[in-house]
Amino acid sequence: MNLQDAPAAGLDEDPLRIGDAELGSRFFLGSAGYPSPQVLHDALRAARTQVVTVGLKRTLHAAGDNGFIQLLQDAMRANGARLLPNTAGCRSAREAVQLAHMARELYGTPWVKLEVTGDDHTLQPDPFELLAAATELVREGFTVFPYCTDDLVLCRRLLDAGCAVLMPWGSPIGSGQGLLNPFALRTLRERLPDAVLIVDAGIGAPSHAAQALELGFDAVLLNSAVAQARDPVLMAAAFRDAVQAGRGAWRAGVMARQDFAVPSTPVGSEPVLLG
Repeated sequence: MNLQDAPAAGLDEDPLRIGDAELGSRFFLGSAGYPSPQVLHDALRAARTQVVTVGLKRTLHAAGDNGFIQLLQDAMRANGARLLPNTAGCRSAREAVQLAHMARELYGTPWVKLEVTGDDHTLQPDPFELLAAATELVREGFTVFPYCTDDLVLCRRLLDAGCAVLMPWGSPIGSGQGLLNPFALRTLRERLPDAVLIVDAGIGAPSHAAQALELGFDAVLLNSAVAQARDPVLMAAAFRDAVQAGRGAWRAGVMARQDFAVPSTPVGSEPVLLG
């Protein structure tokens, strides 16, 4: 069986609902930095992703997309995937709002991954400009996917503004460091039980993606970990399987950690937990 024939999670079994959309895949994939258009095409097929991001600002700076968007749309059509334009590279709410309007006009989608950079070294989102842009875009009919930090108060404000999804980082974008603050991410999941939460940025290995899903996050979005792999197609398939495994573990119920050994076959005289 080749990678493209591998089974995907059934849409009816455990769909991810965002607005009026139902997605069978919880693995969102970026489209930048691949060795060739053909490798990108094959990686998208292997990933079985149903949401693909594209940076509009970088596309415009390249003097037009040169057929890139059409290639993406052709690759996504077989899986019923959706395009998620992003505002990467913007540094103010005004700039991000303008770019979001251009994306909606060019690509015919109200979905936008909202990015407003506040620091050039860490590429950390600017929480104030992000919230201002999100508030305006929601009011103008966009489905906003804000890329944010793992700050609980900021996340609550973004939800109050009407964002359909929250996309907190695992670690700085492109760093591959994985989930640097599992406590903060776990807190978000516990305190925002009804929100759609997607870990975005910093994921470097399939194990990081599985960890995010095991914590109860609804999906992951990544780019560099696949695009920069020695074999992007094989890595896309590895992430696909890790996401499915992590989601399955969350649904099944991961065992609680203990501070002492507990034999799998009790023989008596074991410590007993009370309460």
